Amino acid sequence: MTDPHQSAAPAGNFIEQIIRDDLATGRVERVVTRFPPEPNGYLHIGHAKSICLNFGLAAQYGGDCHLRFDDTNPEKESQEYVDAIIADVQWLGFEWAGPVRYASDYFGQLYEWALYLVDNGLAYVCELNAEQMRDYRGTLTEPGRASPYRERPAAESRALLEQMRRGDINEGKMTLRAKIDMAAANINLRDPVLYRVRKMAHHRTGSEWSIYPNYDFAHGQEDAIEGVSHSVCTLEFAANRPLYEWFVDNLPLPSKPRQYEFGRLNLNYTVTSKRKLKKLVDEGVVDGWDDPRMPTISGLRRRGVSAAAIRQFCNSLAVAKTDGVVDIAQFEHFIRDDLNNNAPRAMCVINPLKVVVTNCQQGELLSAANHPNRPELGERQLPFDAELYIDAGDFSEDTTLSRKKFKRLVIGDYVRLRGGYIIQADEVVRGSDGEIAQLNCSLVAGTVGADGPDGVRPRGVIHWVSAQRSQPAELRLYDRLFTNPEADGGDGELLEQINPASLSVVADARVEQSLAEAPLGVTYQFEREGYFTREGSASDRLVFNLTIGLRDSGRGQG
Repeated sequence: MTDPHQSAAPAGNFIEQIIRDDLATGRVERVVTRFPPEPNGYLHIGHAKSICLNFGLAAQYGGDCHLRFDDTNPEKESQEYVDAIIADVQWLGFEWAGPVRYASDYFGQLYEWALYLVDNGLAYVCELNAEQMRDYRGTLTEPGRASPYRERPAAESRALLEQMRRGDINEGKMTLRAKIDMAAANINLRDPVLYRVRKMAHHRTGSEWSIYPNYDFAHGQEDAIEGVSHSVCTLEFAANRPLYEWFVDNLPLPSKPRQYEFGRLNLNYTVTSKRKLKKLVDEGVVDGWDDPRMPTISGLRRRGVSAAAIRQFCNSLAVAKTDGVVDIAQFEHFIRDDLNNNAPRAMCVINPLKVVVTNCQQGELLSAANHPNRPELGERQLPFDAELYIDAGDFSEDTTLSRKKFKRLVIGDYVRLRGGYIIQADEVVRGSDGEIAQLNCSLVAGTVGADGPDGVRPRGVIHWVSAQRSQPAELRLYDRLFTNPEADGGDGELLEQINPASLSVVADARVEQSLAEAPLGVTYQFEREGYFTREGSASDRLVFNLTIGLRDSGRGQG
């Protein structure tokens, strides 16, 4: 497996340069980074870039990376999301330093620092409601106005804050706000809210708290407690950095972390807003967060994308100070390249057409490599019998088709069965409805792994399975979930952009016998069809999900 701790990005990106300078000047003795998801949804491909960057930087410079949950909003968070995130990070191949950490581990210390700000005249309890607060805040072109409670005595604010803490104050009645600058050009500095009353149980602390810190107040302090040296986040937090630094400068913190921002990963035809993804789940557009059409890590895993392909893709991306949109074809390239190199081969007939080999005396077992370029992956046995299935699309009754135009089977001509004999199509047998019921063919003896005699030159090579010794299977063919390349940032209604053909089901495919015991999590190349992975199911029926097509040809492209 590819080392997950390979270089986080092409050498020389601006964060690497900052780290090298910090180590050279002694500002930092040990690099400590962190991946700090909020447990309000499942991780998606955008998070994967941040994971690879933060863990990669720590490994590259001999430091540590922490996994920390910013669980400050009990209304939207749950243990389900925590468990899913931990599983995803582990599956991607990363190990964090020390235990899993949580913002809720620090609730007591954060509250003490809130009291410190109050006691030092740097925070106050405000009784403006949310609508009034928005009005007082001002706009991008007009300064804000001071709250009438801004000069409330520190002792009074402290007493009210302690009442908020005990649960004596109703939700929406009071907030704790920092006292910074209501005329600041950066709106985030206009006396931001630090604590709100939330009489709601927390998934870890239960009913211990009736107030919860806002993300901006908690995040930098958590970094300081953990000794994070480089707090790396995406560009949407750039406007929050002055507030991050204000807290670092005005609190007695054990360390002085710094924040740096990079461009987030945006993919066309893909939505990476957790709010929008949750809407798809809640409204039943998809079957859950791990639906194979979802861009979540669990969805990609269920679809058969490997952790190595995701890491290689993320490590190929520039770490820049600007946002951009990456063509999904770039991600698909890494998926295909990984699977082409690593996926074992097998045969599947999607639209079965029976072939009776009239001169087959008895069944036999043929051998085929599991991978044409990986002898270490071994071989498998292919049962060859008098009755076979080929794909209906591999036969044409039009005998005028040239060999160059149609490299498959026609009456009176030859084709090679992959890994097997050369056969000749002799006769079409029709059913009572006039449709083709079967083909009668004859094999050319001695042609397994060998050329035919003079005059026997096959048009091409097709795949096949034994009729008796193969397995029925259901195939789930996935395509892009959205028809709009700007689904995540365009003006269209999200649900109106859903691709109605994002999932189609083939109920009666046939796969070779060797796949009867196909393990979950292994993706196969169904030769000439695409890459497929077995879907977990309580039934005995084999189900395979299409990971991606063999090439960018319109089916299974996302």
